[in-house]
Amino acid sequence: MALKGWIKKYEHQYHEVPASDDLNAPEDINDDVFSTDDEREMGDDEAAGVSNGGRVLSRMISYISNESLIGKSLKTGELRKKMTEPEWNVPEPFNLTSFDLGNFTMKMLSSKENPDLEHVVLQLHGGGYMGAIRNAYYVFAGLYNELSHGMNVCCPDYRVAPENPYPAALEDAYATYKWLMTKAGYKPENIILAGDSAGGGLCMALTMYLRDHGEPLPGGIIAMSPWTDLTASGESYETNYDKDPLYGGTKESLIYINSYPGDHDKKDPYISPAFGSFKDFPPMLIQVGSNEMLLSDSETVAAKAREEGVRLRFTVYEGMFHVFQMAYTAIPESKRAWMEAGRFFDVLYREHEQEPVY
Repeated sequence: MALKGWIKKYEHQYHEVPASDDLNAPEDINDDVFSTDDEREMGDDEAAGVSNGGRVLSRMISYISNESLIGKSLKTGELRKKMTEPEWNVPEPFNLTSFDLGNFTMKMLSSKENPDLEHVVLQLHGGGYMGAIRNAYYVFAGLYNELSHGMNVCCPDYRVAPENPYPAALEDAYATYKWLMTKAGYKPENIILAGDSAGGGLCMALTMYLRDHGEPLPGGIIAMSPWTDLTASGESYETNYDKDPLYGGTKESLIYINSYPGDHDKKDPYISPAFGSFKDFPPMLIQVGSNEMLLSDSETVAAKAREEGVRLRFTVYEGMFHVFQMAYTAIPESKRAWMEAGRFFDVLYREHEQEPVY
């Protein structure tokens, strides 16, 4: 599968990064995407080591977050919260429509040609529950749309802390999910939740909330570097403390100092899904970098989910940093992660339609 040319305009910020490393097409991913054993799944890139582009980009991120003047504000989330962006320039293949749901707004990205009107991706953005949606997530939406063969992608700009602590984000995610079913007419099994970092954890928290309240569950979950343990108690918070180029080397970051939980118990599964049950969950794809302090967040969830019978694909990308998928297709590891997400969509298509997409 070759991604269309529109994505290249968003990779100019990585022009310093070598992108010549060869990457196999998604067909080399086994048809049996889901694993049921207790060993983590490793991509080919992990066995082969880190790409040159991945190393360079990791060093760039480390320099910006640890040695530049904006490093501290980047780690705490203040930089993102204060930054302003111009309106996103919608690429030619897509339409972007806005909706007002009262407490928050959202946008729906759709294909101009051959849209899939039966399925939808509900994308919950990252940002540590403290940052609003950014233009990068509309690029994510374009990739989800293309790799899913034309699914609409719904992007809520849910309320964030400190102005709106828990349960505001969960309430807005739930409101969006209900809107997709009742107003937009999507069947719940045709709604795919996708999120990175806090958004990945929020996908899991939303699914737990739906299950616990007798609501129909989504058809699948894609979680990229999900933040599932706001107590920061996993082993990797120590073992990767000096490896993580983005959050490592300090405890003055949003993964330690965060206003989202407010006065609530951080171990509440609706805040930290790692402490909850994954019984009856839909199929999940979880991707994480081996150098992340949040690596344990994914490992804990994957182990629990497998033990409870969830169909799961869990891939650890060697040498990668938090939400390395933000490099789009500029480095081999990120490109492979997106191709893996596309393969996940294909497996869900087979499950829903009882026939392969290709």
